[in-house]
Amino acid sequence: MFTYFSIRFHTLVLFAGAALAVLGSGASPVQAQGAKNMGDVTINTELKNTAIRVTGATPELNSLANQAFAAHGAFRRVEKGFVFDVKFAPGGGPNQVQVTVTRGQGTPVLSQVVSGNTPRNALFRAGDLAVKAMTDKPGFFASKLAFIGERTGKPEVYVGDLFMGEVRQITNDKALALTPRWAPDGTRLIYTSYFRSSAPDIFILDLGTLQRNTFVSFKGTNICGRFSPDGSNVAMVLSGEGNPEVYVGNAQGRKITRKTHTRAIESSPVFSPDGSQLVFTSDAAGGPQLYTMATAGGEARRLGTRLSNYCAEPDWSKADPTKIVFTARIGSGFQIAVYDLKSGIAKVVSKAPSDAVEPSWLADGRHVVFSARAAGTSSLWILDTENGKATQLSSASAGKLSQASVLDPR
Repeated sequence: MFTYFSIRFHTLVLFAGAALAVLGSGASPVQAQGAKNMGDVTINTELKNTAIRVTGATPELNSLANQAFAAHGAFRRVEKGFVFDVKFAPGGGPNQVQVTVTRGQGTPVLSQVVSGNTPRNALFRAGDLAVKAMTDKPGFFASKLAFIGERTGKPEVYVGDLFMGEVRQITNDKALALTPRWAPDGTRLIYTSYFRSSAPDIFILDLGTLQRNTFVSFKGTNICGRFSPDGSNVAMVLSGEGNPEVYVGNAQGRKITRKTHTRAIESSPVFSPDGSQLVFTSDAAGGPQLYTMATAGGEARRLGTRLSNYCAEPDWSKADPTKIVFTARIGSGFQIAVYDLKSGIAKVVSKAPSDAVEPSWLADGRHVVFSARAAGTSSLWILDTENGKATQLSSASAGKLSQASVLDPR
């Protein structure tokens, strides 16, 4: 996990203690690894889930489908006594999968041929349709991830699918890179890098051409770029006027206006799903806490999490606008917590044996991707915020991975 609040004591050294990713020294992309359950991360002893049977007509489909559904906290895979029977088969074309869902003794629920960009992507898209048919909630299997890795010896930006397949290195800055974040349409990434100088600037990277352009490079610190849900604006933190403050500009890096006016340090601004508000972190109260304000500007309101004297790294759920996930210091470590805007109540939803940090919502408003950090290692996991189930996405052989950003598959 990185924290921007230590810079007051470290001469504006950005993101002290960052959990930087390592993909290892091999030349080949990270290969898909079998999902693994963390075990003692589960908070509730009774998991509220539905018994399903998942099978594939080929070994590849069977393995990938079971890997995906193993990560979903709403389901429990069984061979007998299932409520739904979910089957996958080749769909005819090279990137097509047939998905069939029946209830009980064979009542039809879903039967459809699904196309994808690749065979893996087609399977994940088919799985998402099955999830929707069984829960009436969107699936997340076809999500994409952008994250930080250090396969080359320097932290660089990588992208891949949710289950660590089809991973490719996107940047070759040979300098500190941080917080890659998706444009809503999936065509671009915005990220922070020390590529040009010893100070951080914000860059936009076109994933089609791999062309990188400077988004903002003002005097001082330029960090934490984040697109609005419609892709028309970007929130960021700049210190060109002397203090790290929240700013918002258009998607071309112009018409940039200052939104906060404090003596505190602000960081990690995120838009609400409708783009009308921002949530961000500020140490105005003496330690990092969460605040919201109108995107147009005005007074900031502190969220009364009442959990910790350290609350940071927020992400606002698009699927459920009443939920904000964040990182909280709990005891001697860090855990994932969720704040409910309706009730005004926050609760810890992870119980990682070490640190659980850097949460990013998946499409259903129930699961998040987060970084599990311990003893010089960092890996990516899925967490079910309703029952505490955590499933590992990246294996130890993949090296350190961190700072993931989720692209909604829809």
